[in-house]
Amino acid sequence: MSVDSDENLESQIAEWRAYVRKRRTLHQPDADELEDHLRGRIADLTAAGLRPDEAFLIAVKRMGSLDELSREFAREHSDRLWKQLVLTGDDGAAATGGDRRDLKVMIACAAAAALAIKVPNLLGVSIDDSAFYLRNFSLFALVPLLVYFAWRRQLKPAMIAVLVALFGVGAVAINAYPMDDAEAHTLVLAAIHLPLALWLVVGVAYAGGQWRSQQRRMDFIRFTGEWLIYFALLGLGGGVLLGIIGGTFNAIGLDPEQVISEWLLPCGAAAAVVVAAWLVEAKQSVIENMAPVLTKVFTPLFTATLLTLLGAIIVASNGIDVDRDVLILFDLLLVVVLGLVLYSVSARDAAARPGLFDKLQLALVVSALLVDVLVLAAILTRITEFGFTANKTAALGENLILLANLGWSAWLLLGFLRGRRAFGVLERWQTRYLLVYAAWAWIVVLVFPPLFDFV
Repeated sequence: MSVDSDENLESQIAEWRAYVRKRRTLHQPDADELEDHLRGRIADLTAAGLRPDEAFLIAVKRMGSLDELSREFAREHSDRLWKQLVLTGDDGAAATGGDRRDLKVMIACAAAAALAIKVPNLLGVSIDDSAFYLRNFSLFALVPLLVYFAWRRQLKPAMIAVLVALFGVGAVAINAYPMDDAEAHTLVLAAIHLPLALWLVVGVAYAGGQWRSQQRRMDFIRFTGEWLIYFALLGLGGGVLLGIIGGTFNAIGLDPEQVISEWLLPCGAAAAVVVAAWLVEAKQSVIENMAPVLTKVFTPLFTATLLTLLGAIIVASNGIDVDRDVLILFDLLLVVVLGLVLYSVSARDAAARPGLFDKLQLALVVSALLVDVLVLAAILTRITEFGFTANKTAALGENLILLANLGWSAWLLLGFLRGRRAFGVLERWQTRYLLVYAAWAWIVVLVFPPLFDFV
């Protein structure tokens, strides 16, 4: 950090301190405590790669949910941030150069992801070889993303070596195991769980190697949710673009199907993984994020959906159909609910008092817990009738993991609503549980194929 940056940051903090101390309702010790808290947040944000002035503004806004004075200060001075977003500034040559380097590295990594999809095809692997691409599609996109975060966070060589080794283990296992049939259950399961395992490895790089920090893990949860949003938006925009390209080429008598299916679609999807991550990183300069808005909208909707589903099951008195596709659908629903819970936790101010939305959150978790119990009963019924298979064992394990998470989350939320626990206890539980997901994903990738004879 340069001397000018230090002086500018201290000037901003001094202005904030003067503003806070004008209020007679705030005593000197309280102001000092708030300033210490502000400096701690700034240190965390600058360590994550933000410039000092950006870190100051975001830290003030985040404190705003804890202290009304800081909220007022953030509101009165928020115009500065929007100027930083749309203007390069006269004295920001160094920062602008850093932004340009970041953009260039992102473009290089996105291009590498796009090319990685086509290199096997250029070397003789058919694009129709579904087994090969099922094994490796996550590697093509996530290796460049790992490189991007390793560069952006300036990871130490030892940490980079560990992360590369984990990627290597996944790559060797998924390709060395004799699973040549693209429809082999163990191959499909491994291909589904490998992206999750590698995504959490990328999370270590995103956290700058500080995976033991609860705040870093929570930042990664927030990043994951916003990455999904940007990736979906890029996908929608790309779909519109491909539709226009297809219609235009057809209008002039050319068939664009091969170019779209073999080049634009796979290369664009792989590149979008890196581009979406870069957009989330660039958006860190924005004071407000999407998490609070999305959780306020979708938590009531999913709660109503699950309660309606439970009511329908009770009225019908049929339980849940034990058909595999139906169980998969219910599992996906539970995963989405769990993702919504994680995103809600990441968006909530831990110091705020319990409110109506927290009660709604508890209703969502409890209803999801009840659905999970019904799904587990259906899975156990299938296992009793037909025995263990790779699919049923994976479904059983995943639902038990979800049951443990949802059950303890409900207990912690209830304790928070009754004033017996701090909300931070729930945060710690959710961030630590990421290790359980990682362990299970690696078990499915590494252990399931030989355990079930690679079929």
